[in-house]
Amino acid sequence: MKLTVAGAPKEYAEGLTVAQLIEREQVETPEYVTVSVNDEFIKKDTFSETVLKDGDIVEFLYFMGGGQS
Repeated sequence: MKLTVAGAPKEYAEGLTVAQLIEREQVETPEYVTVSVNDEFIKKDTFSETVLKDGDIVEFLYFMGGGQS
C-alpha cells in the first residue's frame, strides 16, 4: 500500500499499524511523538490497533516546550 509519511511517498505491506510504522521509520523519542493520520490525531493508547490504509497521510509531530524568559 502507498502512504505519505512526513511528506514523502512510501510503500508498505497491508495491515501496518501506527505503532509498527513508528518502529519502521525509527522515530526518535517515540514516547513523545504525536501522530496524525489524514489530519486526525491518533490517541497513543490506540497506536498498536490503528491499522493504516492505502492512501493515508501520516505526520509525526513533536510539541516543543519553551517560550519567553
